[in-house]
Amino acid sequence: MQRVVRKAVFPAAGLGTRFLPATKAQPKEMLPLVDKPIIQYGVEEALASGVENIIIVTGRGKTAIEDHFDVSFELEHQLESQGKTAELEMVRRLSELIHVSYIRQKEALGLGHAVLVTKELVADEPFAVVLADDVIWSHRPCLRQLMDVYEQTGHSVLAVMEVPGENISSYGAIAGEPVPFNGSTDVLYRVDDMVEKPPPDKAPSNLAIIGRYILEPEIFSCLASTQPGSLGEIQLTDGIRRLMEQRPVYAYRFEGVRYDAGDKLGFLKATVELALRREDLGPAFRNYLKSLQL
Repeated sequence: MQRVVRKAVFPAAGLGTRFLPATKAQPKEMLPLVDKPIIQYGVEEALASGVENIIIVTGRGKTAIEDHFDVSFELEHQLESQGKTAELEMVRRLSELIHVSYIRQKEALGLGHAVLVTKELVADEPFAVVLADDVIWSHRPCLRQLMDVYEQTGHSVLAVMEVPGENISSYGAIAGEPVPFNGSTDVLYRVDDMVEKPPPDKAPSNLAIIGRYILEPEIFSCLASTQPGSLGEIQLTDGIRRLMEQRPVYAYRFEGVRYDAGDKLGFLKATVELALRREDLGPAFRNYLKSLQL
């Protein structure tokens, strides 16, 4: 019987050292892109894809994430008393967006470990993993695209994108065989292997894995039996490689634009391009950019 993806896991326990000193006292996931924190883009994508439950893996110093998605009675009262109905609706909508659960990753032991600690909350059903640093703009939510693939194949799916060959060493790359899908022969691949950050001349392809996954619950036993690497971390890639020994794993070349908001330059690019796409900000912001003497 085909199972439905109802839950999405958001690993958010990292220290965000690339954005120090801004992240010394606030979570990296709460840094604003225009007027929304990074993590909210991923949460809204999950909801637009039909996900019902959000599981956020947090760590020390991450309470701002919980506060952001919680009810704020004092703020709502103030907005209501001031007659700021649009702002009030925005704040209320945010707290009503999701059914959210939180679980602590007490030690930063890798992405695979962050997923593993959600085992009891996910239970025996397929689930999504969303890395909030990867902000994706697309007409059809990236996660929904992966869920469509899962519904047709019944197996785990990774999001991939083409990158220039000289940049592949910054990503995990897949080796895979094309599989016909919805009339196309170059968007879906059955994965044969994954190589983490390969040198350009050793990369199996220029298809890079990015932060969206649909995983079957069997991944938990694979992660539990995965040995930590040299840094003492359990890598999700290693767990997926173990899963491939038991079941097929697919990779889907999604439609959309991905921004690496975990990188300073990527964060700036995302801020500019997302602002330009806004109906309320885009025209004036575009005129401002044109006026700059660059």
